[in-house]
Amino acid sequence: MGAGRRTPFRRASPDGDAAPGGIIAPPEHLRLALEELGPTFIKLGQLLSTRSDLVPPAYADELAKLQDAAPPVPVEQVRAVIRSELGADADELFAAFEDEPLASASIGQAHAAVLDDGTQVVVKVRRPGAVAQVQQDLEILRNLADRASRTWSLARDHDARGLAEEFAQTLLAELDYLQEGRNAERFAEDFAFEEDVAIPRVYWDYTTSRVLTLERMTGLNVGDAAALDAAGVDRRRVARRGAEIVLKMTFEDRFFHADPHPGNLFVQPDGTIALIDFGMVGEIDASLRDHLGALFVALVRGDPERLASALIDLSPTSAGVDRELLQDDLADFLSRYRLDSLRDTPFARMIAELFGILRRHRLRLPREMALLFKALLVIEGLALRLDPEFRLGETLRPYAQRLARERLSAIVLAKRIAQATADLGELALDMPGTLRRLLEHADEGGIQVHLRAAELEPLMGRAERIGNRLVAGMLSAAFITGVGSLVASERRWRSWEGVMLGTGLGVIGSLGGYLAWTMRRTGSRRAR
Repeated sequence: MGAGRRTPFRRASPDGDAAPGGIIAPPEHLRLALEELGPTFIKLGQLLSTRSDLVPPAYADELAKLQDAAPPVPVEQVRAVIRSELGADADELFAAFEDEPLASASIGQAHAAVLDDGTQVVVKVRRPGAVAQVQQDLEILRNLADRASRTWSLARDHDARGLAEEFAQTLLAELDYLQEGRNAERFAEDFAFEEDVAIPRVYWDYTTSRVLTLERMTGLNVGDAAALDAAGVDRRRVARRGAEIVLKMTFEDRFFHADPHPGNLFVQPDGTIALIDFGMVGEIDASLRDHLGALFVALVRGDPERLASALIDLSPTSAGVDRELLQDDLADFLSRYRLDSLRDTPFARMIAELFGILRRHRLRLPREMALLFKALLVIEGLALRLDPEFRLGETLRPYAQRLARERLSAIVLAKRIAQATADLGELALDMPGTLRRLLEHADEGGIQVHLRAAELEPLMGRAERIGNRLVAGMLSAAFITGVGSLVASERRWRSWEGVMLGTGLGVIGSLGGYLAWTMRRTGSRRAR
């Protein structure tokens, strides 16, 4: 008696007995638990729903149902925040101010208002006590992540501490309305010459870290196909243009809206697409762009070894990865998906398979990359609702090819060579001091090394490759320096300059061929 009530994951009816629905599936149970824990954990669930590289599809789909809604803040408190932040009552600052909120979420609440010149605006006000509540919840979350990392290998493998800190930074950024205002202005600059894209203007005289006043955007819901048809809007054009906007943000501006769901996009009667809500954004820095280029090069070439290296380099949690098994999985993946086939392949299907491989090998993407893929998946899903024949890959393909070409361009290769040379120089300078400290520790008995035979072979192979490159680099540099000095100092040798240059290039080419042969031989030995 009563055992059913204690059975985990059972749906309970109001009288306490198990509901006819029976057992609640674990993903739904997790969603319900996060809802009970409150706003910060609802945000955590929403973030996890974007991380299909970490959680299985069933969990991601269930967590995506979490709604960031909260009971409205009494209007007296809202007006008190406005008075404290802007120095006057809302009725003095605005020609009209609506007490009934447009929306109420865990962090803030939005109200419609009108400026003295008749401009319609939206005033977002941060909830009183939101910062203190979020910081308290984040401290609990950090402690949980720390404890899990000490006692649970899966939490360690997925870097639970790093994920908790990543989430904390994301949420704290959303608390600062000044940052959201700056994000909106940056998007406005990026699309200043795009007549069919509208970004709301920020009214800085009415904006602080707790209050944000933006131009009000109106229009049809971008996901309402019937309403678009009734208004005579070309749905196929909207689908294509929405995808182009996200891809431009990502690959040209390197600063993208990370949450382009239908509630944040409006279509105006003339077909203009308006964007709102700039609290969650992503930025593609030079390093991440280089990693993206490496991924696309691997896709272009259908090279599982290169793709494995790119994914391992990307992941903050790549220790202990079985590279050969990963390459086998990626070879199977690439047999079905290559850049040339993106035109005919739903992007979501390809990414779902890739994320499955990442989860299986306990690799995860950095935050910005995960946000990027989520934004692309959201915009593809939205576009397919408007145009079932839409293929994101067809729009994505030119950007991917351009990025792959950039990675292999002479200028980029020269920069990478220069950086590698600088790194080698720093290593050479640091080596004596490092060796001296190691010897001092060894004399004091302070070094203990535990190695397995299987771990030595990759290490020795890498050391061999580095040694070969250093020797070849020094020989090439010495040869070039000697030839240059000889030609510059002795006039009689200048007539032989072309022959010597050709010979030098031949020597360098031979060294390069030798290095390629030794690297291939080493790789063959490892394969055996």
